[in-house]
Amino acid sequence: MPTNTPYAPAAPTSTPVHTDQLDIAGELLALLRDARTEPRPDPQLEALTLAVAADLPVLLWGEPGIGKTAALTQLAASLDLPLTTVIASVHEPSDFSGLPVVGDDPAEQGIPMAPPDWAVRLVRAGRGLLFLDELSTATPAVQAALLRLVLERRVGALRLPPGVRIVAAANPRASAADGWELSPPLANRFVHLRWTHDHEVVVRGLGGTWPRATLPRLDPAKLPGAVDFARRAVCGLLAARPALVHRLPSGETQRGGAWPSPRSWEMTLQLIAFATAAGSARDVLSLLVRGTVGDGPGLELLAALDRMDLPDPEALLADPDDADLPERGDLRQAALDGVVAAVRARPAKSRWDAAWTLLVRAMETGAPDLVVVPATALAALREEEWDVPASIERLAGAVSLSRRVDRAAARVAVSEEATR
Repeated sequence: MPTNTPYAPAAPTSTPVHTDQLDIAGELLALLRDARTEPRPDPQLEALTLAVAADLPVLLWGEPGIGKTAALTQLAASLDLPLTTVIASVHEPSDFSGLPVVGDDPAEQGIPMAPPDWAVRLVRAGRGLLFLDELSTATPAVQAALLRLVLERRVGALRLPPGVRIVAAANPRASAADGWELSPPLANRFVHLRWTHDHEVVVRGLGGTWPRATLPRLDPAKLPGAVDFARRAVCGLLAARPALVHRLPSGETQRGGAWPSPRSWEMTLQLIAFATAAGSARDVLSLLVRGTVGDGPGLELLAALDRMDLPDPEALLADPDDADLPERGDLRQAALDGVVAAVRARPAKSRWDAAWTLLVRAMETGAPDLVVVPATALAALREEEWDVPASIERLAGAVSLSRRVDRAAARVAVSEEATR
C-alpha cells in the first residue's frame, strides 16, 4: 500500500513551534500599561482627595469611559490603600445588609447577619478604599440596603474600620444600562462630583504621564481657625436664609443629586474646614460645596464666604498706605464700597482723607475703573470746611477717562438703537 495517501498522518517537521508568543504579548501589554505620574493641578482630583481625607462618601458622576474607575485605581495606588471594587448592580440586598445565620439557640442568641467576604477582608486589613461601581444601575431594593453601609459603615454584623474610605461611581440615567435614579435618602449621603475629562490630561496620560493623586497637606496651625471659619460661614448663611436648611427638590432627577439638608450642611461645614486648612483654591471649594448642597445653595454660600474674606474697613482706614486689598475685581470693589460706607457712618476729616489715600492705592495696584463709583460716593460726603486732599488730583484722570468712556458707550448704544 502506498504510504503517501492523503489520509496518512503528516511526517513530523523539525521546525519548532513558537509557544512563547503569549509571553511576548504579555511583555508588550506590560509596556503599554507602564505609566508615570506627575504633580499637576487638577481641581476635580483635588476635590476628590479632599473629600476622601474628610472621610465623606463621594459619588463620581460621569459618562461611560470618562475615566472614573481609572481615577479610583490610581487614587488607591497613590494613597497605598487596597482597592475593593463592588459592582452594586450585580448584588442582592442581603449582600449589604447581611445574610441571616441561625445559631445554636436563636431564642437566646438571636440570628446574626453574616457579612460578605469583601467586608471581612476590609475589616481584617483595617484600611482600604471601597469602590461601589455602577451605583445608578442598582435596583431600589439594593439602594435601600446600601443606606446603612454608606452612612454607618455597617455591613451585616460588621462595622468597617475608620481606615476605610467609600467612593462610588455612577452614569447618568440616560447613559446607564437599565439605569435608575438614586433614591433621595441615598443621594443625600454623598458628596456628588461631576467627573469630566480634560483634553490635555488625556493626551499627556496616553503618552505615559498621568496626574498624581495626593492627600491635601493640612496646616496644623490653621485647624482651629478653619473650624471657626467654617462654622461662621454655614451658620451665618442658614441664620439669614432658614429656608435653605432643608429643601427637598421636586424633580426626581434633582432628588437623586445634591440638595440641602441638615446632614448635607454638616458635610459642607466639614469640607470648608478641610479646604481652609489645606489652602485649597476657590474652584476646588466650589466643586465640593455645590456637590454637597446643590448649585443654588452652594453659590449662595460661596458668595457669603467671599464677604467673610473682605478686609475690615476700619483696618483699611487705619493704615491706608499699606492696606492689603483683594486681588479679585468684584471683591476689591466691595471692599472699597465698605470703606465709603464706614466713612459715611462716622464722618471725620481724617477718615475722609484716609479713604482718598486708599482709593489712590487701589488705582495704582489694580484696575482704575474700580475706583470711579467709590470716588464719586466719597466726594459727595465732603463737608464744607474740609479741604480737598492733594491725592484727589491723582484720581482725576482715571475718573474723567472712565466717564468719557461711559458717555461714548451710551452714544454708540443710542446710535445702534436708532438704526434698527
